[in-house]
Amino acid sequence: MATREVISTGNELAAIAAVDAGCEFFGGYPLTPSSEVMHVISDLLPKVGGVAIQMEDEIAGICAVIGASMSGKRALTATSGPGISLKAENLGLAQMAEVPLVCVNVMRGGPSTGLPTRVSQGDVAQAKNPSHGDYKSITLCAGNLAECYTETVRAFNLADRFMQPVFVLLDETLGHMHGKADIPTAEEVKAGIVPRKRFDGPAEEYFPYGVAQDEPAVLNPMFEGYRYHFTGLHHDKNGFPTEEINTCKALIERLFNKVEAHEDELESYEEFMMDDAEVMIVAYGSVSLSAKEAIRHLREDGIKAGLFRPITLWPSPEQAIRKWTNKIDKVLCVELNIGQYHDEIQRASGRLDIAELFKVNGRPISPYEIVNKVKEL
Repeated sequence: MATREVISTGNELAAIAAVDAGCEFFGGYPLTPSSEVMHVISDLLPKVGGVAIQMEDEIAGICAVIGASMSGKRALTATSGPGISLKAENLGLAQMAEVPLVCVNVMRGGPSTGLPTRVSQGDVAQAKNPSHGDYKSITLCAGNLAECYTETVRAFNLADRFMQPVFVLLDETLGHMHGKADIPTAEEVKAGIVPRKRFDGPAEEYFPYGVAQDEPAVLNPMFEGYRYHFTGLHHDKNGFPTEEINTCKALIERLFNKVEAHEDELESYEEFMMDDAEVMIVAYGSVSLSAKEAIRHLREDGIKAGLFRPITLWPSPEQAIRKWTNKIDKVLCVELNIGQYHDEIQRASGRLDIAELFKVNGRPISPYEIVNKVKEL
C-alpha cells in the first residue's frame, strides 16, 4: 500500500481523513477537546467543493449532518461526550431511518462538564448505546496517530455499507498528540471508497426498507426521482409509519441482524507480543501506548506480558477475547474509566476474575503504573 509520512495531531488527521474519504459536509459545534477537527475541516472542505457549517449547538449540528446524508453526501460531525449526549435523540433517528454518518468523539472527563481539557475514556459505554431503543452500534477506536486517519476512513466506508452512524473514538491525549504518522496516500484512500448501494429500477418497484433481514436499507439520495418516507417511527418497506406487529418486529430485528450477521467485516484488533504471553493486558486508545512501553519493561524483568487491543470496540471481538482468556490465567484490563470495557471482557470471556487498573482523575496511566500492577498479579 502506498503511504506518506506526515507530522500532525490526531484531531487534524481525522479531519484530513474525512476529506480524503469523500466527505462533502461537516456540521457541528466546537467542543473541547475536539474543536480542531472542525477548525481543520472548515479550511479543507471549501477547497474541494464541500461545505462546513458551525451550527448554533450540537443538536443542530447532527440534524444538518443527517440532512446532508439524506441527499447522498458523506457527512461528518465531531464532538466530545457532552456533545454526544445532546446529539443522542437524533443519533437514534439516524439509526431508525438508516442514515449513514460518521461521528468523531474525542473523549474527555465526565459526567456533565467534567474535565474539559483532560483525558478520559468515559464514553465507551455511551458509544454502545448513545440513544434509547434497540439497535446495534458500530464503534471504532484509534490507538495511535496513524489510526486517527485510517479508522476515520474506515468509518465512512462502514457507514455507507451498513447505513447507520459509525463512531470513531479518540481521546484527548491522541487528539492533541503531535507527531509523525505513516498514512495511506489520498489516491489509495479514494481507490478504496465503498459507495452506497443504489436502486436503478422502475420507481414503482423501489422499496428502500424492503430488504433481506441481514441487510441495510437501500436509500437513494433525495431529489433524484425516487419517492419514499423518512421517519423515526417504526415503518414499512416504503418508510411510512406503521404499528403492524410483524412489520415492527422484523424492522427492529433487522437493525440488529444487519450488523451481527456481518461482524467479520467489522472485527479489528491488535495482538502485541501475545504469542508466548503469560499475562494479558487489555487496553485501547492512548492507554495502549503506555501498555506497550510497560510490556517492554516487564519482559526485561522476565515477565512475559502481551497486549490485546480492540480496535473495533462495538461490536466487540468476543471470539478473540475468549480465545486468549481461555489460554492465559492472568488478565489485566487497563482503562481511563471505571471499567466500561472491563465489563465487556468479563462478559465475552465468561470470567469474573479479570484484574483492573482504572484512573478517572483526567491524567494518563503511565507505563510505570501498569508495570507495578502486573507485578502485583
